[in-house]
Amino acid sequence: MSNALSGPSEQLGQHIKQGSQLYFDEVNRKGGVFGRKIQVISLDDGYEPIRTVENTRLLLLQKDIFALFGYVGTPTSHAILPLLESSKVPYLMPFTGAAFLRTPTRPTIYNLRASYQQEAVAQIHYLVNSRKYTKIGLLIQADEFGLALEEALHTALAEHKLTPVITTRFRRNTSDIKAALLVLEQHDLEAVSLVGTYKPLSELINLGFEHQFKPTFATVSFASSKELFKHIKYPSDIIVSEVVPNPSTCQLEICFEFRALAKAQGMTEYNQVSFEGFINAKVFIETASSCGRQLNQTCLLNKLTSLSGDFYGLEINSDKSDHQGLKHVYMSFSH
Repeated sequence: MSNALSGPSEQLGQHIKQGSQLYFDEVNRKGGVFGRKIQVISLDDGYEPIRTVENTRLLLLQKDIFALFGYVGTPTSHAILPLLESSKVPYLMPFTGAAFLRTPTRPTIYNLRASYQQEAVAQIHYLVNSRKYTKIGLLIQADEFGLALEEALHTALAEHKLTPVITTRFRRNTSDIKAALLVLEQHDLEAVSLVGTYKPLSELINLGFEHQFKPTFATVSFASSKELFKHIKYPSDIIVSEVVPNPSTCQLEICFEFRALAKAQGMTEYNQVSFEGFINAKVFIETASSCGRQLNQTCLLNKLTSLSGDFYGLEINSDKSDHQGLKHVYMSFSH
């Protein structure tokens, strides 16, 4: 596992790790998978691709690495594609909805979360059909993450015969987005679709309020709704698309299990990101266990890519031509 455990996106990596470790610890407490304990080797890349490459090389040098699991980010995943292709080690359930990990399907890559295309469609559909907005601007993080979502948002807007009123950008791992705000303020916007992490996005929303710029703001699950809302200083209209339900209120079997285990292990704070980590770990363990004592990487990948039907209340469907299990998108609102 290599992800952001420090820096502006640290809460994403920390919560993914926290949620997955919650379930792995419980499995290990009960004896592991047919006596084999789960060991998570966790490295910090700070959401910087060059560090992700370095960390992944270190991990792959350890010959007993079974899978790369719980990575965070689109630019970080993009940077290690050559390593994934050459190593053939399974790359499982990264925290990104990027299309290049889904199309074409790659034999050793399995995604669980819904794609950014699906999040973009749900977000724009809500803004246009429910809010009746037509004047929508885009704020885009200037990297592979931003490009992936910009394309998805353009496609979603085109389905409603719309184009962005304005598109502006900012650099990854910075919160210096005052220039982008100045560009947005010059246009009559009903909504702004934001692509970035929670710190720069919350700064823009807060500064916008101070400048009397108060459109509806919408963003995708990577921003982490709980972290984003926590950093908002003023009453603001914010919509976040999500790829898992709210773990505090959902009534699915897997939600009850998560809350019970979190309580038992003293985890008092959690969110959709930690819940996603938990679901990732549970899917991994269930499929690994179904391979029996002869568990190997090929069996695991075959089981993952043939998952179909109810999974403790969640609908998971994947096959040889679709290496993505979850398809549903939820919505969170700031008020």
